[in-house]
Amino acid sequence: MKVKVSRRAHFNAAHRLYRKDWNAEKNEATFGKCSNPNFHGHNYELIVSVTGEIDKETGFVMDMKVLKDLIKEKIEDLLDHKNLNVEVAEFKTLNPTAENIAVVIWDKLRPYIDKKKDLEVVLYETPRNFVSYTGK
Repeated sequence: MKVKVSRRAHFNAAHRLYRKDWNAEKNEATFGKCSNPNFHGHNYELIVSVTGEIDKETGFVMDMKVLKDLIKEKIEDLLDHKNLNVEVAEFKTLNPTAENIAVVIWDKLRPYIDKKKDLEVVLYETPRNFVSYTGK
């Protein structure tokens, strides 16, 4: 029997969506207000889910304290109150779209989650706009 456990987290970050190899007009036409040269910010909501078998000894799929600490150390400490384009190495060359942020989060957590368990990242950029990534 597989069960999914989830932990919700939150971080605030600024970013700018643009491509250095495009001119200002093309960036604005593609990314709109999100291409503002002075950046803009979001209050991101993050849900990290781990799916797997329940451990017979502990009754856990994963210890939620361990998951909480991983998210804090590997994600919140890295991204919270940061300018993603300027302060986060991955986004110096990768456009910090919600899709790319979710993949980076997944990649940062995956090494610490048992490989027999599935990992899913759901990232809300706004209350109505969100992306999901499962590594597939």
